[in-house]
Amino acid sequence: MSMMNHIHPDARLGQNVRVGQFTCIYDNVEIGDNVEIGNNVTIFPGARIGSGVKIFPGAVIAGIPQDLKFRGEETFAYIGDGTTIRECATVNRGTASRGYTRVGDNCLIMAYTHVAHDCVLGNKVIISNAAQLAGEVIVDDGAVIGGGSLIHQFCHLGKNIMLQGGALVNKDIPPFVKAAREPISYVGLNTVGMHRHGFSPEKIQIITDVYRILYLSDLNVTNAVKRIREEIPQSVTRDEILDFVENSQRGIIRSAF
Repeated sequence: MSMMNHIHPDARLGQNVRVGQFTCIYDNVEIGDNVEIGNNVTIFPGARIGSGVKIFPGAVIAGIPQDLKFRGEETFAYIGDGTTIRECATVNRGTASRGYTRVGDNCLIMAYTHVAHDCVLGNKVIISNAAQLAGEVIVDDGAVIGGGSLIHQFCHLGKNIMLQGGALVNKDIPPFVKAAREPISYVGLNTVGMHRHGFSPEKIQIITDVYRILYLSDLNVTNAVKRIREEIPQSVTRDEILDFVENSQRGIIRSAF
């Protein structure tokens, strides 16, 4: 550790933590083992950083929320094991709404990305350069968000989606799909992503059948869900999609076709 750092004596650092020059680590911070922290990084109170994390120069972790309702309450920003946070990315801590912001394990948060207060990211999420997530966004496991995308607060992005770069997202995006165009729309299934994650042909077929009815049948969402329940046998995969659709608070994206 360089003498040009400021590391608060009450910060708890694990074994084999490497800290670059001009980095500030405040009190009420916990950092796991084998973490690499670059130059000019700021880690504010409330950060909880797992093991094997890499944080590149200029990143800011656990900054106070950009939310006028915040009153200084103790909240947290969790960074999961094996996650990489690239240059100048920011992850704010939570508010009283949820109490924390969470980035899961083995995520890649690229340069200039912003993850706002009370967001929850699953595992193996990839957020490309300069994407901006507003408060209380949920991103499920394996989602890929294209560079420069803007995600409206309270949106829910489903598991294993692929979102085009520069997207403006103000609706929920169901799992396993590709989303693109303006306004943001369903443009097909993320078959490449599903194959990469080892989905069986049977699972991919169920997903294909569900979305054929949901997006290509000219039915509204309510009637499409009813037909899916009638025509497609019950399975974990079918019900995962239907649960997402029926619990959507902002409404799901519609089809581009």
